[in-house]
Amino acid sequence: MSSLHHTSSSASSVVAELISTEKMTPAEFRATLSLASIYGLRMLGMFLILPIFAVYASTLPDKPSALMVGLALGAYGLTQALLQLPFGMASDKYGRKPMIYLGLGVFAIGSMVAALAMNIEGIIIGRAIQGAGAVSAVVTALVADLTRDEHRTKAMATIGGTIGIAFAFSLVAGPILNEWMGVPGIFFLTGVLTLGAIAVVRFVVPDPIHSHYHSDASAAPAKLKDVLKNGQLLRLNYGIFALHAAQMAMFVVVPFAINESSDLSINQHWHIYLPVLVASFVLMVPAIIYAEKQSKIKLVFVSAIALMLLAQILFAFSIHYFWGIVASLTVYFIAFNVLEASLPSIISKVAPAAAKGTAMGVYNTSQSLGIFVGGALGGYLSHALGFASVFIFCGVMMFLWLLLAFSMRAPLAVRTKMYTMRDTADAMTAEQADVMKREIVKLAGVVEAAVLPQERTVILKIDKSYDWDDAQVYQLLRG
Repeated sequence: MSSLHHTSSSASSVVAELISTEKMTPAEFRATLSLASIYGLRMLGMFLILPIFAVYASTLPDKPSALMVGLALGAYGLTQALLQLPFGMASDKYGRKPMIYLGLGVFAIGSMVAALAMNIEGIIIGRAIQGAGAVSAVVTALVADLTRDEHRTKAMATIGGTIGIAFAFSLVAGPILNEWMGVPGIFFLTGVLTLGAIAVVRFVVPDPIHSHYHSDASAAPAKLKDVLKNGQLLRLNYGIFALHAAQMAMFVVVPFAINESSDLSINQHWHIYLPVLVASFVLMVPAIIYAEKQSKIKLVFVSAIALMLLAQILFAFSIHYFWGIVASLTVYFIAFNVLEASLPSIISKVAPAAAKGTAMGVYNTSQSLGIFVGGALGGYLSHALGFASVFIFCGVMMFLWLLLAFSMRAPLAVRTKMYTMRDTADAMTAEQADVMKREIVKLAGVVEAAVLPQERTVILKIDKSYDWDDAQVYQLLRG
């Protein structure tokens, strides 16, 4: 302890009392909910057409091929993958809200282009423009600006939950809205709501007092190389790519298969999706709780991938039979929900504490690429080789993922804690920060530590089994 005291005697003058309250302030709560709603609305605009678009596209005058239908479904993934990291980095220079206004405006334009399109090419262009409004990383950065470190994980979890709700809601609401206003009407409604979201950003979301880079929420070019060389993260990036490629490929085929195997119209498909989603959610929750409480994350994760592989095999053999489709969808959504909930948690445990934002940026880009590839290949395979070939392709991806998951190291059972230093912390030298890091790592229960003076933040990964006391960190930081 003496070595810390000697080297950090000057550091004690630049480190603050840690600000710690149990609850979010009203401003933090308002910022989190309003930004989560904007994030969810954007995702809803992407997802609403999934359960109905393939059948709608077959009625267009130009009779598009399945490949073109798949491209229309997945086009937004390509432009989103290309632009979401640049959008986030640009917001560090030009401001969060201006970049969100720009992104939402582009998204609204894309929605209107798709609504007015008279052929599949016009819809593909509209969907690509929608994806170009890639504000996800900017919204995440703004959440980081508007919430204190100790509440950021909670805020990000709220946004993550909003995405899941948007996807589930879209599968039920899409067919219902299609009956009321058709696919063009859904695109138009999405555009109007997006313009409303701009007003929410302007008048409801608080303005950040100070915007700066956050290692846990934003990507940094300097950290990309290390993230891309991390074998454990690469396994997870492949996983989210495969998961969303299979998701998009599935929606090229399943709406047609339900129509062909039942008397249900496309507007009644929600009768299938609603009970399947409810059942899958009820079964997913205990699995996630077991994984986290019993530190069985890898077991549950690998089991869910195996279940997803089983779902693809069931689809391949039963895609022409109604009850086979229902059974396959049930197995699929149980696995999908567990994996979708598990992956971000595992990323946060595996990624270096000082590069979590960069790891999540690469992860989100991989997801978007999967959406594009899944739509394009799903469309091509269903047209060239039939419905079953789509699920054979998806099954191969899942089998490869299963092999990769078996060989991954079990994620450590850790939780992340963040502490804010006062404004003068950026005067701390690199040597002082390094000494402080070494002393913090010596604390019982600390698995990893990052001391980031320029961000005025200390990030710790702590063993979940340890009865952690914040006071010991406060004492170190006070010198």
